[in-house]
Amino acid sequence: MGAFTGESLGERLRNHFGHRHHLYGVLLDEIGLDWERGGVSRDIFAGWEQARPQALPQLRLLAGLFRVVLRGEAPDLAEFYPCLGGLRDPEQVWPIAQPVIEAYAAELRSALDVHPQTNEVGRCVALHVGLVHAVRATGLSRVRLLEPGASGGLGLQVDRVRLLGDGWRAGPADSGLIIDGCGARGLGHAAYEIVQRAGCDIDPVDASTREGADYLTSFVWPFHVERHERLRAALALAREHPVVVDRAPASAWVRERLAEPVPDDLLTVVWHSVTRIYWPRAETQAMEAAIEEARARIPVVHIAMEHPWDGSTPQADAGELPVIEVDGVRLGHASHHGPPVVLDG
Repeated sequence: MGAFTGESLGERLRNHFGHRHHLYGVLLDEIGLDWERGGVSRDIFAGWEQARPQALPQLRLLAGLFRVVLRGEAPDLAEFYPCLGGLRDPEQVWPIAQPVIEAYAAELRSALDVHPQTNEVGRCVALHVGLVHAVRATGLSRVRLLEPGASGGLGLQVDRVRLLGDGWRAGPADSGLIIDGCGARGLGHAAYEIVQRAGCDIDPVDASTREGADYLTSFVWPFHVERHERLRAALALAREHPVVVDRAPASAWVRERLAEPVPDDLLTVVWHSVTRIYWPRAETQAMEAAIEEARARIPVVHIAMEHPWDGSTPQADAGELPVIEVDGVRLGHASHHGPPVVLDG
C-alpha cells in the first residue's frame, strides 16, 4: 500500500488528478491501470511503492516522458502536447504512449531519481513589486540581487522582462519576454538598476543549454501553454544573458555573499520564491539569521514570495496562496506561478 495514504501505488497514480480532463489526467489514469495489470509501469516504479507522497514519482515519470518528446524521439506522441502545437484528443493517447513508455522504460526509471524543479519566470512580478517598495523605502536604486534557490536563474532577469500591470508598466518595451496580467493595482513606479546578480541552488540548472532548457520545460504541464510561452522567451534571455547559479545550500551561500564588501550606495536584495515548502526549517532560519546579522554592515532588504509559514512546522503549507513580503512586512499575495498580484489595502 502507498505510504501514509492507505492506497496502492496504482491508486495513487490514478487519483493524482482523479479525472481524465487533460493529457496528464488520462496518462496517469492509464499508467495506474497498467501498474495494476502488472505492465511495464510496475517495473518502472519498482521500489517506489512506499515512497512518501510528497516525492511525486508520477510527476517525475511524466517529466521524463516529456523529455523524450522534446528530443523529437516520439513525434506521434508530440501530437498530444498542446505546448508543442498538439491538438489530438487525450483520450486517444494511450495506444501511442504505451509503446514509447515500454521502449524507454530504463530511462523513465532513471527519471524517477530526477528532482522536480521549475523556474517560474512569472514570479518576476512579485520581485518587481518588492523592489519598487524597497527602493522607495531606502532611497537606493542601484541593486545587487541575490537569489538562493534560483534553479536556472531566470528570476534574476527581472529587469529585462516587460511587465504589464493594472495601471503600470515596467521593463524594456522591446523585451522578448512580456508578462501581461500582472495586477498589483496602485503599485506606482520606482526606477532601479541591477548592477550585480547571482544565485545558488543545491541542484542548479544551466538554462542556456539544450539539456537545461528541456529539464525545466519538462516539469511544466504541457497544457499550460501560456507558461510554456513565457518559459521559452525566458530561456532565450538566458542564452543571451547567461547568469551563473552556484551549487550551494542557501544559508551558507547567503552568509558568504553578505560578508562581501559593497559600496554604501548599493542595495543588496536577497530574494526567493516558493522555497519554504522545500527547505528544512533550520535552513530557512539560518538564512534569515544571516540577513539580520548583515543589516549592521550593509544596506540589505529581504524580499520573499512564499506560502505562509510561522516557523512552527517543518515546512510551509503549499495549500495557501503565496504572500509577498519585504523584511517580513506583507505587501499582498500572488498566484502560485506569479501573476496576478493583489496588493493589500
